[in-house]
This record gives sequence, structure tokens and C-alpha cells, in this order.
Amino acid sequence: MRPAIISYPLDKPGSVVAAAWIEKLLDRAYGASQRNKRIKVLINPFGGPGGAEKTYYKQIAPIFASARCELSVEKTQYNGHAVEIGQNLDIDTYDVVACCSGDGVPHEVWNGLGKRQDAARALYKTAVVQLPCGSGNALSWNFNGTNDASSAALAVVKGLRTPLDLASITQGDQRILSFLSQTLGIIAEADLSTEHLRWMGGHRFTWGILVRLINKKMYPADIAVKVEYDTKPAIRAVYRAEAARKSPVDDRPLPPTDQPLPPLKYGTSKDPLPDQWTLIPHDHLGNFYAGNIAYMSANANFFPASLPADGCLDLVRMRGDIPRHRAIKTFQAVENNTFFDLEDVDYQKISAYRIIPKMQKHGDISIDGERIPFEGFQVEVHKGLGTTLSKSGHLCEAKGV
Repeated sequence: MRPAIISYPLDKPGSVVAAAWIEKLLDRAYGASQRNKRIKVLINPFGGPGGAEKTYYKQIAPIFASARCELSVEKTQYNGHAVEIGQNLDIDTYDVVACCSGDGVPHEVWNGLGKRQDAARALYKTAVVQLPCGSGNALSWNFNGTNDASSAALAVVKGLRTPLDLASITQGDQRILSFLSQTLGIIAEADLSTEHLRWMGGHRFTWGILVRLINKKMYPADIAVKVEYDTKPAIRAVYRAEAARKSPVDDRPLPPTDQPLPPLKYGTSKDPLPDQWTLIPHDHLGNFYAGNIAYMSANANFFPASLPADGCLDLVRMRGDIPRHRAIKTFQAVENNTFFDLEDVDYQKISAYRIIPKMQKHGDISIDGERIPFEGFQVEVHKGLGTTLSKSGHLCEAKGV
């Protein structure tokens, strides 16, 4: 997509009639979306296959300029740089942080905003979006509905403020925020153990999954969850009720300037297990996947019932000892949107959980595609803590249930 100019000759170009016509046209073009957004652009020159800077100046910058957005552009210099940028961002100067990257830079920005003394206010005011320049680009697939950089730029220009759940992950003395997913098992290994195949783009995930399914790998763990909806009919009903609503207005109150991250209702992974949580052994676990939004990468709508701000993660569990043909069929079902109803897919909506790997000294745990130590961790969801931009204002751009 590229901007173009169409000229209309007017008999009286300075008249109030012309001004009213222009205003009406802009109203139709933008609807409830904010015009002339003030955007902090972060370019990650190292992400995915590279080329983010070239993509920005060729495909994205002309659209932002045509929309008369106020822009400040900065390249990230090292791993964790976007955390520092989020920590020090002037939240009264920018409406949006737009990440020309994969999903790693948005993850860092949200965690940087979360480290501030005014974290709640910063996370409310600052919409974090992605302009797809990485391998997975899940944030763009979910809210821009595209993996094309120029189309994503237009989606950001027209985007509506959208509340987004964020989850606190505690492990040892560390607390980090997650916007996308947490996974242990096949998906985590398919992501983290295929870093050397980044040249394959999104196909590296498919390769990694197939290899592990064929080998029937298992990842024993003890798991405890706080379940909100535990049957597929109940989950479907919740999703359809929200999908039927008209685009809502973001009516969250503005947090005070001295409000940090919310306190942890259930403590941390170091505390005793909360009351009414039961630790259940999963000795034949093949895949543990908790998602906050629908798409995890291109054509990977793993969580079709997910809602951006329902206060829940969608949890998928699968056994690792099911026959190979059924396991492969299950993952193929993700692409044709029949995954949710399969018998081998255990699907719940949860608001918190703890998982403890066992009988393995080494392995992969992925939080938003980033590696954390292979040891137990606890998660709880904070309803509507973060902000992004979307086309609808309350749904992912994915086929739901």
C-alpha cells in the first residue's frame, strides 16, 4: 500500500462549505480513531530476517507522514534497550510506541513501562503496537490483521485504543510482564531451539513442531490452575457474547501518577500454593500453552476463543503419548480453524496458574518468545492493564469460536 493524492477543484476553496466537507471526509475516514497520532517508532535492525530499517522508510514512513502523525524514530542498539526506552519514555509526549520488529521489542517496551513508579498510568496511556519486521509478528496478526508492513501502518493510523490484559510471571525473585504467551513443551522447543533457522522465517516453527511430534517427546510437570471457564460450550458462549458487542469505548479510569504495577493476589512461585489450587501431576505432558491473544504467528490461531481484555489466559494442554497421526492432525487443525473442538485438545480459560517441570534437568520455557530459566514459575492475569490499538477496539483479527 502507498499513499496517493487526488485533487478536487473547488469554486470557493476558502469557504466554510469546503472546510465542512473536509471535516466530514476526515470523520468518515477515521471514525472514533485519534487523528495525527504522536508516535515513538522503535526500529530493531537485528530482528527476524533483518531489513527492518529499510522496510520502515520504504513502506511505513510515507503512510505515517501522509496521515500527519508526529514521529520520533530510534533504533534499538542491544538486547534490552527497548526496556530502558519504556522506562524513560515521556508518556505525555507520545500516544503510541510502534515497534518495527518481531514480538521481542513490544515485550521489552511493556516490561519497561511496568518498571516505572507510574507503571499503571504509563501502561494505560501508551498504546504499544507492532509493525511487522520479525519472524512471528503475532501482535500485528492479532490487531492489524496483517503481516504486511504498509497495511499494518495504515491499521495503526486508523487504530482504536484497546485494553489488553497483561500477565505477571514470577520465577524466583523475578517478576516480568507477558502480553502474548507462556509455553513449555513442543511449542517452546520449536521456537527457542530453532533460532539457528531464522532464515526460514515462520517455517522454522512448523519444522520444529513436526520433528518433536514424530519423536513423541514428553515434558513431565506438576500443574495447578485457577479455572474461570472449564468447558468448551461455556468458553464459546463467553466469546460470542463479547464478539456480538459493538465497538466499545475505552472507558477505563486514568490511574494516578504514583500507582505502580498491581499487587500480586496469589503471591509468587516461592509462596505456598494458594487455597483451592490443586497441584496435578502431568507425567505425559506433550504441550502446555497459555495464550493471551489468538494468533501466535502466521496461520497459527492457537487460541480462537481468546479475548484481549477478559481477564483470562486461554490454556491448551495436550498429552505427548497420543498416536503420531492424531498429534500431527491436531497441529494441522490450527491452520484450518478446527483446533478448538478436537478431543485431544484440553482447552480452558484461566486467571492464574503454577507449573513446575520435573524429571528433566534441562529444557525450554518461552515467555512471549523469550527464554527464561527451566524451573517452576507462577502466572496471574491483570485485566486490561496494558493498551494497544486494534481495528475493532475489543477483538483479535482472527476467526473465533
